[in-house]
Amino acid sequence: MARTKKEKKIFVLDTSVILYSHDSILNFQEHDVGIPITVLEELDSFKKGNDTKNFEAREFTRLIDSLAKGHMLQNWIPLNGKNKGKFKVLMESDSTIDACKVFGDNKNDHRILNAALALKEVEKDKKVILVSKDINLRLKAKSLDILAEDYETGKIKNVNTLHTGKEELDGVASADIDTLFKKGSIATERVLKMVKPISNMFYILKSEKNSVLASYNPVTEEVSKVEKTSVYGIKPKNAEQTFAINAMLNPEVRLVSITGVAGTGKTLLALASALEQRRKYKQIYLARPIVPLSNKDIGYLPGDIKSKLNPYMEPLWDNLKFIQNQFKEADKEYKNITEMVNQEKLVITPLAYIRGRSLSNIFFIVDEAQNLTPHEIKTIITRAGENTKIVFTGDIYQIDTPYLDSQSNGLSYLIDRIQNHPMYAHVTLEKGERSDLANLANELL
Repeated sequence: MARTKKEKKIFVLDTSVILYSHDSILNFQEHDVGIPITVLEELDSFKKGNDTKNFEAREFTRLIDSLAKGHMLQNWIPLNGKNKGKFKVLMESDSTIDACKVFGDNKNDHRILNAALALKEVEKDKKVILVSKDINLRLKAKSLDILAEDYETGKIKNVNTLHTGKEELDGVASADIDTLFKKGSIATERVLKMVKPISNMFYILKSEKNSVLASYNPVTEEVSKVEKTSVYGIKPKNAEQTFAINAMLNPEVRLVSITGVAGTGKTLLALASALEQRRKYKQIYLARPIVPLSNKDIGYLPGDIKSKLNPYMEPLWDNLKFIQNQFKEADKEYKNITEMVNQEKLVITPLAYIRGRSLSNIFFIVDEAQNLTPHEIKTIITRAGENTKIVFTGDIYQIDTPYLDSQSNGLSYLIDRIQNHPMYAHVTLEKGERSDLANLANELL
């Protein structure tokens, strides 16, 4: 039987795809890739700066320069690697339909659409597909009869089945739960009834008479009892918070992720757990990516750089003040926090400000991690040196950056890819503990 010939495609990349992942050009298998000249112009405006998008822009430019040695960019150039297609820069040329006239604006998005339209007319035997992280641009493309797709590499198929890190099991024998209480651990097969559970998975084990909180220990390959532990004056208010604290205090677990809606205590628990272990680490870093309101650059805000950044860092300071206020001003614990801030043992900072630093002997908390790309998450983790613990917190359904969603953000990617590793633990917090009013908003609005 003759093998059917696979349809040849040409993918036209938007700037948003390249800023998401500089090596995206290499991820289209045997198909060809077109880069509109307008995209190169846009990347030129991103090349300066310390943000990840600036890094991606610079790396892409270097990659293209390397691939194009000995070639002219307006010709098809082979991509490196086995069974790879070719690429070229799409110069501006006329097409039957002019997107700038259709939409009444000569903006860059419309010029990129024109590049795809012109290519479609020239390459009639191939399927031309625009790839963009910008949903509005994809909709405009489809209105002009251009096939359009999101960039799928690194995207999670179904966030509804994403690893939660916890499970409730009924029907456990009362005698086995009693053994857990007395001895602190028990053979896995006695209580879990499965071949091998996920590493550092947490369980609420229930019998008809009693229940116990437990976790699977990948080192001992046993189920261990999880104790309800307070951290720097903060007491866990439910089983999930107990699990999160346990993961952050576990010296065998060096990477933790905690997800949950507003008010579930993600950042508060992470910071309190770090303070509880302050003697084990040289510094505590609490950082978050800056995603300006309405996507305006922070230069739009008045004042010096400190004044501009304060609105973004204020929620982190609020958590620190809440922990400090669990004690009286004369208490040693209260004074410790003030001292740590003054001596920079505890640093609250925008994520971009610690880029490139060595992360050795540090308890590193990254807040609002759902606003990071998979590449940013990877970059942070690869910076980890000896005796460093990294905790990512966030809500994968509360994305503040326009080119990410619940399936493509770095936090979802991390949970999906690293689950079941002995050094990693994840907990999804579901019960809001901020206030009854906050719970009402989360449930009904």
